[in-house]
Amino acid sequence: MNRYSKLTLALLIAGAALGGFGTSLSEPAASRTIDTLRSSITVRVFKTGLFATFAHNHTIRAPIREGTSDGSAVELVVDSRKLTVADSGVSDKDRAEIQHTMLGPGVLDSQRFLEIRFRSTSMKQLAPGKWQVQGELSLHGETKPVMVDVSGDGSHYTGEARLKQTSFGITPISLAAGTVTVKDEVVVEFEVVLTK
Repeated sequence: MNRYSKLTLALLIAGAALGGFGTSLSEPAASRTIDTLRSSITVRVFKTGLFATFAHNHTIRAPIREGTSDGSAVELVVDSRKLTVADSGVSDKDRAEIQHTMLGPGVLDSQRFLEIRFRSTSMKQLAPGKWQVQGELSLHGETKPVMVDVSGDGSHYTGEARLKQTSFGITPISLAAGTVTVKDEVVVEFEVVLTK
């Protein structure tokens, strides 16, 4: 099912969203690790087009392999081979096919590009407990700037980023002469917990 192939970008972008974790720039820098067991990234991919009601939106889980924050910068790594399709309402067979396509050479090429990396380059505090984070996301052999809005309390952060697949050189998939298309924009939601 080729229509699912572009879901991969969404997963990769998930890594970018995690870039927002950290304390304000005025706080002392003490390196802390991301608690990978209590943290999560979810990427949501949506469909559009005349027959979109016959297609599925997609939910992708992108587990964080490792990550650190020193209060002024964040770095994290996602193992691209561990991205999983978590769609509800589809058969196990369809989910497995979506997964295979997503990780395969036509999209993520996870056997060739093993890691997705994010490194923050700047953080701007907008209000108490709210930041705008700029960073660089490396995926599928390319590095692009990304921006994320983050809320948090010093050890627990949540946020969302909206990113376009075409910004990373991926054309959203289109089926049935364009009557079903994956939207260019994907939504990345995250929850990150730092170790104490």
